[in-house]
Amino acid sequence: MTPAAQQGLAALRDTSHFQWTLIPILLLVIYVYSVEMGKENWKVVLAGLAFIGMDFFNELWNGLVFHFTGHAPVWGAPADSSYIILIGWNIEILFMFMVMGVAAVKSLPADKNKKILGVPNRSFYIILFTTACVVVECVLNAIGALTWDWAWWSIKFPIFIFLIGYLPFFVVSFWVHDMETDRQRVKVVSSILAFDFACAAVFGGLGWI
Repeated sequence: MTPAAQQGLAALRDTSHFQWTLIPILLLVIYVYSVEMGKENWKVVLAGLAFIGMDFFNELWNGLVFHFTGHAPVWGAPADSSYIILIGWNIEILFMFMVMGVAAVKSLPADKNKKILGVPNRSFYIILFTTACVVVECVLNAIGALTWDWAWWSIKFPIFIFLIGYLPFFVVSFWVHDMETDRQRVKVVSSILAFDFACAAVFGGLGWI
């Protein structure tokens, strides 16, 4: 087991690391969603929840990689967190992505057919935001806030971080946002979250994550 994985495992779901900065961050997340709910902008709210649902799924399989290899997660966030939920997922990352999903879909033009630099705007923003996330992740790894212990998940092979780490988040979130009805959105988002929580309950009960 790598030193970073040992550090993360030692702090996993340890409440003694609580920091008060977590409270204003939580209030910010609540504010962002409450504003959209007050406007009855359900497509934005549900797209944001779809985004975090996709992140939850990634964090589950990352935890399984750590459990079954006994070596390391694909990515880890072992240091300076108020609460580490899963081996590569702390509560600050959760809150960040909850806001990010909302911010991303609010950037979308109302006209789905509009092109930016000759590229369909949905595809343009998917590539833009995914690339930005990969760059930020590389910076976080460089300063030691985010750890990588597998050769195929590194700055030498950013394509995997791009395709697996972030691209699905934006694809699914934008897809949910652009659905015709809120009924469709609720059905998809509830399915994603139900699957995530069911897996978390099963894998958690087995001690795998």
